[in-house]
Amino acid sequence: MSQWPSTKSRRVLAAPLRIGWSIKRETGGSHRILERVGWPDYVYAFHDGDEIGPHMLARISRQTGLSWEDL
Repeated sequence: MSQWPSTKSRRVLAAPLRIGWSIKRETGGSHRILERVGWPDYVYAFHDGDEIGPHMLARISRQTGLSWEDL
């Protein structure tokens, strides 16, 4: 697929967890710190019901190794 579709945040968060990321810690709000061996920690800062657009999905994929097939 040439462009990422808009997707709900809870679906996006589930994808890195399936490919080896884990939640290191959560703040009281929407921020979650994800960790994976060999990668720098990633701050995931979206509420579960948020819609994440194509540009942000592309950024998340670059920083976490996520691919279209992982969603």
